[in-house]
Amino acid sequence: MNFSEVFKQSNQLCKVSPDEKYLATCVQYRVVVRDAATLQILHLYTCLDQISHMEWSSDSQFVLCAMYKRGLVQVWSLEQPNWHCKIDEGSIGLVSSCWSPDARHILNTTEFNLRITVWSLCTKAVSYIKYPKACQKGLDFSRDGSYMALAERRDCKDYISIFVCDDWHLLKHFETETQDLAGVEWSSNGCVLAVWESCLEYKMLLYSLDGRLLSTYSAYEWSLGIKSVSWSPSSQFLAIGSYDEKVRILNHITWKKIAQFEHPSTINNTKAVVYKEVERRPAVSEDLSIPNICMSSTLFSTQSKYETSPVPIHLPVVKPDPERANPKIGISSLAFSSDSRYLATKNDSMPSVVWVWDMQQMSSAAVLEQTAPVRCFQWDPRQPRLALCTGNAKLFLWSPAGCVAVQVPAEGGFQVQSLNWYSSGDSLILLGKDQLCLCYMETQQDQQ
Repeated sequence: MNFSEVFKQSNQLCKVSPDEKYLATCVQYRVVVRDAATLQILHLYTCLDQISHMEWSSDSQFVLCAMYKRGLVQVWSLEQPNWHCKIDEGSIGLVSSCWSPDARHILNTTEFNLRITVWSLCTKAVSYIKYPKACQKGLDFSRDGSYMALAERRDCKDYISIFVCDDWHLLKHFETETQDLAGVEWSSNGCVLAVWESCLEYKMLLYSLDGRLLSTYSAYEWSLGIKSVSWSPSSQFLAIGSYDEKVRILNHITWKKIAQFEHPSTINNTKAVVYKEVERRPAVSEDLSIPNICMSSTLFSTQSKYETSPVPIHLPVVKPDPERANPKIGISSLAFSSDSRYLATKNDSMPSVVWVWDMQQMSSAAVLEQTAPVRCFQWDPRQPRLALCTGNAKLFLWSPAGCVAVQVPAEGGFQVQSLNWYSSGDSLILLGKDQLCLCYMETQQDQQ
């Protein structure tokens, strides 16, 4: 495992292009595009204001930069450096901007969700979609880029509109059986649309492409409901995380619950493997007097390793404040491995613990107890390997073979706040507060 030098970045805006040839990084109002292999700077673009959002087009030819405070979007071309595009939404404002799957249209959502404007880069044509609903996840594209599902609010009722992305014609428009729709998400194969209610009511609805209601699922009533949703890459499972600290798994044939994963504060299951992070500070001789040495450098930093803990074991629990909104309780994060074999979850009342579940056995595979709250975790896109960070100078990896903690050898107190895998699984982008570092994983070719 090797690490690159540290580079500057702002707002954790650093993304690799879909073809993995380029790495784009935002630094205040500039976009730096590097060669992903050599990290040499290829292009430098200057925007009109500080960048709020940055996104690659699906063909890796364009970079979109949105400046929400100014209501502006600028688009830069890698193949034609002299070409650029500026979209000004004017006084109506801008709250989000994204590419369409064909990489030739941009969808801008205006302030107060008054409308979505679809801009064509080819014809300069503009079209409008009215009544988009302001909610947790009101817009989603199918994995193959064929369809877009949009949540709408008209006459105090929730609707779904399904558009064909090729020419933006309306394929289906139907009313949903929800009081306050919170989100929509396509299954990985694009055949089923999951629609869920706000947290005030536990309700999951599953619709077909033609708007037919396939199934309705509700686990309980009169309590806070759904908090997170995730489809497995195989589309066989739908995982629903809720405020009662449980994950329920629905199957794709009957849409009934086939498993329920609980997150207890005391683990008694002898089959569960509990990995506990243990910190040790290297011993330094008292008479060691070396001038001009930084005591915060990696030489004297706290080292971590994992130890397996015997059950029963008590996990640290943080009680939520009942006086505050959005209580820190329930399953906030769900993620399936690329082969759908494992599911990683995080319960907000145990912020320093990540749970890994085996979907074949429908049981716990591992529990990772960290010394600090987990900021981010993400699966390797090619194999069952989970990377996570806790806001310090370490990278943690889990695989069925075990756990490892790796010190990031970056100077200046680099702390990993979030991370992103390359789609090849060969590298990781480690993002700090205002810096980034690349981690190169060892491949089989490197070992030979």
